[in-house]
Amino acid sequence: MVRITESLIRQRAEHNDCEIFSLEEISLHQQEIERIEHIDKWCRDLKIVYFQNNLIPKIENVGRLKKLEYLNLALNNIERIENLEGCEFLKKLDLTVNFVGELTSVESLKHNVHLRELFLVGNPCSEFGGYRKFVIATLPQLKSLDGKEITRSDQIQALQDYPGVRHQVVEQEQAYILKRTMEKEALQKNLEEKGNNNIQKHTFGTSGTPSISTRRFHFGRYLCVLFEGLTMLIYQFNWKSLIKIHLGQIPFQLTEMNKNIENKQSNSDGEENKDQMNEDEDEMNRKFWEEPTLYTPESRLEVHRHIEKNRKLKDKDKNQKKQKPRRPLITAEGRVLNINESKHMDTSLLDIDVQPTHVCVMVKGKVFQLVLPKEVNPDSSSAKRSQTTGHLLVTMPKTQEMVKAKPKSTSRTRSATSTQPHTHVTRTTQQNEKLEVDPSKHLSIDLFNIVTERNSVAQRPLIFHQQKVSERISDDFQDNPEVPPLTD
Repeated sequence: MVRITESLIRQRAEHNDCEIFSLEEISLHQQEIERIEHIDKWCRDLKIVYFQNNLIPKIENVGRLKKLEYLNLALNNIERIENLEGCEFLKKLDLTVNFVGELTSVESLKHNVHLRELFLVGNPCSEFGGYRKFVIATLPQLKSLDGKEITRSDQIQALQDYPGVRHQVVEQEQAYILKRTMEKEALQKNLEEKGNNNIQKHTFGTSGTPSISTRRFHFGRYLCVLFEGLTMLIYQFNWKSLIKIHLGQIPFQLTEMNKNIENKQSNSDGEENKDQMNEDEDEMNRKFWEEPTLYTPESRLEVHRHIEKNRKLKDKDKNQKKQKPRRPLITAEGRVLNINESKHMDTSLLDIDVQPTHVCVMVKGKVFQLVLPKEVNPDSSSAKRSQTTGHLLVTMPKTQEMVKAKPKSTSRTRSATSTQPHTHVTRTTQQNEKLEVDPSKHLSIDLFNIVTERNSVAQRPLIFHQQKVSERISDDFQDNPEVPPLTD
């Protein structure tokens, strides 16, 4: 039995970001649901509900859906229209191909004043004489019945013939209810007989006698008891010791031989029983589908149970099959192997594991592993599916090379007055260095290596020398100590 759970509703509410409190439309068709529950508490704002092709026998737990406008219950096991009075804004009700035989139950829809469309085609009540006139006269708010428009003349004619039509409908309804009661009793009796037959089949063989395997087991036990009895008689007569010695081995040999025979017989019996069970199941399956049955809610449930039982047996057989031993992904020496067990790269079910030296992709239980030529960074890796080709794209950036410290140099850096240009100067010493100031070194400044020009001839360095300016004394010269001396 499939129940309506919160996870199921959230799964069906993907269009609403999986939020159920504000859900206005939900589709729960073909879910093998056998009861309507919880939606009137969890989804109060529902306007459209699809429940077609399930196993629902009764309309219930929808009375609190005040905003419900469309309810689809086609292809279910509903036998009566009820519990819809609370759906004040219900406009369309679809009960196509159900088992509604109580046509008078449509009178419960009188309170649904906004109901405009009703579908009852495929129900037993649709075969009643005066069916259409009765529904039109009972529900004057309808505009369409079974997809056919209701005209004003149809309403007038139905109201005129209503008393006689109602009496006719009630008689046919009572006959149908009596027929359904007899069908239920016959079905119950048939189930009891089948249960008794199954018990007899488990106890005896198909002919009512013990099975072949049981008879073989009894015959083997009889032989064992007979040989043990003969051996005990030989020992009781105290014959020669030689005979005793040789005969002393007989019980053990006979017992071992009997055990081997029983083991072989049990193995052969197990195989024969398995084959016999498979044949019996095939025969029962064939008889089940060839046996003529009435189309009733019980027969629909029986078919569903039968299909579910066969499915479980097949799943059980698949699980019992021996699984192949899983290949080792890494050798005992720690070497990663390249493995490709998956025949196709279906990205619907993937499990990707990125390691610094290899990447492992699980495709529906199959291993696809590749050894990488260089180390990668797993934290920065990403996996996505190509929107154009559908292929899996795994991006794995390489790890950055480690910056290693250079060995300490014993030589000092080249002097700034070197005649060859240099592009980079690196200090290797970590100790604090002091600047030495020597006035004699600053008498001349070399600007040759400050700026270099391409494709140009080296120019002579500009050297500035401090020269003493000769004093030129004129006749009208007056020496003022506050005025600085003039230089060239």
